[in-house]
Amino acid sequence: MERRSFLKQAAISAATLGAAAPATLLAADDAKSADLPTVTWRLTSSFPKSLDTIYGASDILAATLDKITGGKFTVKIFAAGEIVPGLQVLDAIQNGTVEAGHTASYYYFGKNPALAFDCAVPFGLTSRQQTAWMLHGNGMKLMRELFAEYNVVNFMGGNTGTQMGGWFNKEINTVKDLEGLKFRVGGFAGRVLSKLGVVPQQLPGGDIYPALEKGTIDAAEWVGPYDDEKLGFAKIVKNYYTPGWWEAGPQMSFYVNKEQWEKLPEPYKAAWEAACQQAHNDMQAKYDANNPQALANLLQGDVKLRQFSDEIMEACFKATVETYEEESKANPKFKKIYDDWKVFRNNQAQWFSVAEQSYAKFAFAKKL
Repeated sequence: MERRSFLKQAAISAATLGAAAPATLLAADDAKSADLPTVTWRLTSSFPKSLDTIYGASDILAATLDKITGGKFTVKIFAAGEIVPGLQVLDAIQNGTVEAGHTASYYYFGKNPALAFDCAVPFGLTSRQQTAWMLHGNGMKLMRELFAEYNVVNFMGGNTGTQMGGWFNKEINTVKDLEGLKFRVGGFAGRVLSKLGVVPQQLPGGDIYPALEKGTIDAAEWVGPYDDEKLGFAKIVKNYYTPGWWEAGPQMSFYVNKEQWEKLPEPYKAAWEAACQQAHNDMQAKYDANNPQALANLLQGDVKLRQFSDEIMEACFKATVETYEEESKANPKFKKIYDDWKVFRNNQAQWFSVAEQSYAKFAFAKKL
């Protein structure tokens, strides 16, 4: 690409990628592109390369950025464990070990539970609702304020859609069945489930299969059929539960070291935001396209698709509300975000129940 055409191409890309793409490039002077520096960043992922959709968001970011900037701003991607352990991405960015990362904020629940709102919390927002809160509610503003304390600037980096409830080595019919269960589950959900006797275990994706195989854990959740089939969980356990009430619409995020972000020329910042939005949009679309066939593949074997009982769902919801209230009393930063998020969530629930839910309840029961 000719360097003088860089800003024109970036403007087209930004406009194409939707409302979140910055418009600043549209008014820029093409001649300035010749003066832009060559920049190379390293991005560490929390995910293994084998999971092409969730890990692949970083590849899409890098490819889009390279195309927009004519190869002047490039990103080298590293899978979980290559230079940084999968659950230490935020620390690596905060400390400046790498410039950027792709991860899920609830992995860092121990630093501050409020960080989980950047990804997913129990009985929370669906994928579309999460994007709406981030872009047209106060989500991005509130999360940017919190991440600034960790020397990080956050950007949306994909969504999986509502996840499955996970793989269990025995049937789970009552709350009593949860007692003592060693369950691989991330973030806020572990704290909620511990109220019901579950022993939560937070493990990166690549460590789940061997833990199930060795019996170190009794159950595990990851994302959904497309990834779960790749990870081979059905070879070990056969009870596949739905829904993942703790992840109605978990958002992945790209994080950037604040000092490195501030060094970027404004056109590169705009290009980065446009590339993030492209990756964000693609992830949900790819999971939606691939999950149906993957689920069919799993059910062709001896996998049993099961639904959590009303008793379990009600108990989990009650424990969730209690946990939110407890954390709000103890953590002002959590309360500030939760109070805003709760109003948005309840308004979204009221609206979605009017058109979306009534349509889905009837139409999705039919086959054309």
